[in-house]
Amino acid sequence: MCTFARNLKQGIFKLYGMTLNTFKNIFFFALCSAISFVGYASEDPGNKDEKEFNAKEMILHHVKDAYGFELIEWNNEPISIPLPVILWTDNGLTAFMSNAFHHDDSGHTIVQKNGGKFVKLHEKIYQLNEGETAISLDEEHHPTNVTKPLNFSITRNVFMMWVSVSLILLIFLTAAKSYKKSNDGVPKGIAGFVEPLVLFVRDEIARPMIGEHKYKKYMPYLLTVFFFIWTNNIFGLIPIFNGANVSGNIAFTMTLALVTFIITTIKGNKNYWKHIFWMPGVPVPMKVFLAPIEVIGMFVKPLSLMIRLFANITAGHIIILALMSLIFIFETVWISPVSIVFSLFILIIEIIVTAIQAYIFTVLSALYFGMATEEEKHH
Repeated sequence: MCTFARNLKQGIFKLYGMTLNTFKNIFFFALCSAISFVGYASEDPGNKDEKEFNAKEMILHHVKDAYGFELIEWNNEPISIPLPVILWTDNGLTAFMSNAFHHDDSGHTIVQKNGGKFVKLHEKIYQLNEGETAISLDEEHHPTNVTKPLNFSITRNVFMMWVSVSLILLIFLTAAKSYKKSNDGVPKGIAGFVEPLVLFVRDEIARPMIGEHKYKKYMPYLLTVFFFIWTNNIFGLIPIFNGANVSGNIAFTMTLALVTFIITTIKGNKNYWKHIFWMPGVPVPMKVFLAPIEVIGMFVKPLSLMIRLFANITAGHIIILALMSLIFIFETVWISPVSIVFSLFILIIEIIVTAIQAYIFTVLSALYFGMATEEEKHH
């Protein structure tokens, strides 16, 4: 555990060996991001015709996935970038753009396509039963006269994952070309940015956790996970992308944790399974007692990976939005300096957390791989 703590400390310091100018850039970016949220506070709070502000509803709306990017609101009309809605119904494949709902999320707007009637309620798309002309809700606000078609839509999170993959491919392909063109092997351009990070993952994560002789086969996965999580976390902090909360989606973190679990299980050697089902070096009664605990631990590890990444990223978004909500709760712009200062502080921490969470997920994945492939030590 001391080795892990030391590697974590060294990794954080190496990853954030920032110059003063770099910190100034981060501070400026965080300030601009925080101020961008306050633009909505300029509206007159005394207008009684407006719907009463609900902080919980606003926060959940921004944290959840959506079918488009809501940019700004102009003259009480939201301006957004729609995304494709792709459904499989009894009538076959049905596709249309999300702006067909006219920004309605209460189920009132009905979109008729391919012989079906579709509504959107709480960012979920339903198909009205045959003969129905409007959605019906029970006491708990759940729809009662609808079915849920198979949904293959390109949501905000899916779109941003594609953007992340494209950006990572572009960066690494450009870096690879840079190495081919270099006669002295010295990294130039984008390669100068990528190489220290790759070496960091190799020397500070893969080698110490997996071992000198086996780490190479796991490097592609570890590098992919590190850069994929980090890139998506950074995109989630950029206001123009409407805070696409990819890592705050439990399905995303579950998939990554599941891949780590599958690799660990498949690559586990005889020594690994012996430590789980028949712990060496302890009395037989303890072997029987420890076996079910170790089996449970097999499933707790990916579960902790999933929840840790999901909870840390989502918590940061919620705190920032909650601080910004103070302006509307107190119905005055005079509280905005307090909201901006505290939001700025949290946002700077969030910028650091984006890389720390990618680092921790990668370290723990490498640690599990190392445990699964460790050879039995003979004394």
